[in-house]
Amino acid sequence: MSRSIHIARDSRIYEGLPPHGRGQRIGLYGGSFNPPHIGHRQVALRALRLLQLDQVWWLVTPGNPLKAPHGLKPLRERLEATARIASHPRFKVTAIENRWHIRFTADLVTRLAVREPATRFVWIMGGDNLQNFHLWESWQEIAASVPIAIVPRPGSLSAPLAAPAARALAPYRQGNESAACLADLRAPAFVVLPGPRTPVSSTALRAASG
Repeated sequence: MSRSIHIARDSRIYEGLPPHGRGQRIGLYGGSFNPPHIGHRQVALRALRLLQLDQVWWLVTPGNPLKAPHGLKPLRERLEATARIASHPRFKVTAIENRWHIRFTADLVTRLAVREPATRFVWIMGGDNLQNFHLWESWQEIAASVPIAIVPRPGSLSAPLAAPAARALAPYRQGNESAACLADLRAPAFVVLPGPRTPVSSTALRAASG
């Protein structure tokens, strides 16, 4: 079991894998969370409910390979801020990528599949990330390893669904009625969930605070 650091009234922070049961359905929600905000929590809550997950793991990354490190707050600061925003007994905050010295999502999902074969994982992704998904390292490997749930930002999802990765994965798109069983489907498979109502973004928050 991974050592945890408890913050009162907030979600727990784990340096490694959060505790979980055999066969559980777990959402993997990755990001730099720089800073985390209520929109992130809405995405996680929507995924928890519609995908019928047992837990959502907020994977706070050491850094995003596609973004410049300028303005990135220290990992510990982002973990603590994320725990305050998450604030839910079924939301676990983890620095597992830092613990395992992992830089790319493809390496993470591959290692999780080998280490936790009985756990049913779903990757939770915002619509804006779908638009750039084809730029991720070994994105095809990610799609082939774990089902994906897309949660659009407020407004239209038409642009992200026209992105290269979305077009390539179009044959594997499932209807909304399949959301509750997405964790049971064999990858590749993805669904588009109804989007959150809050248009806040980490970029806008950083600009406002800077």
